[in-house]
Amino acid sequence: MNIVLTVMEIVAPVFLLAAVGFAWVRLGFEYRVQFVTRLAMTLGVPCLVFTALMKTEIDPAALTTLSLAAVVAYAGVTVLCLLVVLIGRLNRRTYLAPIIFGNTGNMGLPLALFAFGEEGLGYAVVVFAVMAIYSFTIGVWLVSGGGSPLKVVKEPLVGATLLGGVFLWQGWQTPVFLTNTLELIGQMAIPLMLITLGVAIARLHPSHLALSFVLSLVKVVICIATAWGVGLWFQLDPVPFAVLVLQVSTPVAVTSYLLAEKYGADAEAVAGLVVVSTLISVVSLPLALAFLI
Repeated sequence: MNIVLTVMEIVAPVFLLAAVGFAWVRLGFEYRVQFVTRLAMTLGVPCLVFTALMKTEIDPAALTTLSLAAVVAYAGVTVLCLLVVLIGRLNRRTYLAPIIFGNTGNMGLPLALFAFGEEGLGYAVVVFAVMAIYSFTIGVWLVSGGGSPLKVVKEPLVGATLLGGVFLWQGWQTPVFLTNTLELIGQMAIPLMLITLGVAIARLHPSHLALSFVLSLVKVVICIATAWGVGLWFQLDPVPFAVLVLQVSTPVAVTSYLLAEKYGADAEAVAGLVVVSTLISVVSLPLALAFLI
């Protein structure tokens, strides 16, 4: 019973905040997703990532090991998901990227924070950064059939991650007034992303729901199994191990839908994946947490 209550205390805030966004739209209130997303990804999340790395007391070597583990995990997930798409004779531009990339920002960061505190958040931002860089390069290329890898350099998140890593490595700290300001800005990122997730789901028009259900289940199995195997291979400690599994196994990201719409893939099919995989995560993530905490 204690483990059930603990898991519910961790996951409930995540889904309740998403439900707030869902209800907000259903009640007819205005919500400008593009503006809020830009605010969060350009300002809020970079500040969150930078301060989390700068203030973490985690050994830099442990973060480096987790970074390598995340790279290997996503490589394994990519290979397995490609096999699924080829065997199922599915459109690669539509289906491959969504089943590779999870919602490590909107859902992964708050879950790691609520489950494992500041230490968990420190590890989670590392996996999030690896996924984001991969998504901005290979992910965009998979959907669009092109794109420049140099685009990733312009993303504030990448700069914040590199700068935070330098501060962590050197043991530097920004002045207290600046740290407090950056932390205050970063604190808005998680609630904004969760509410925006609910808003986006409320506005999606999903299709191919039967296929979405099958692919979402396959995604969960592939991601958990791969991350679990990689975590054991790298002999990660319990907290980074749990964070890696959680982050890699998060549901399909809303950004996958936005990319599909932007580059002419089947956006409604991707919307189905977003909605169905998010609903499945209501069960899969608590179950995963029950084994990890």
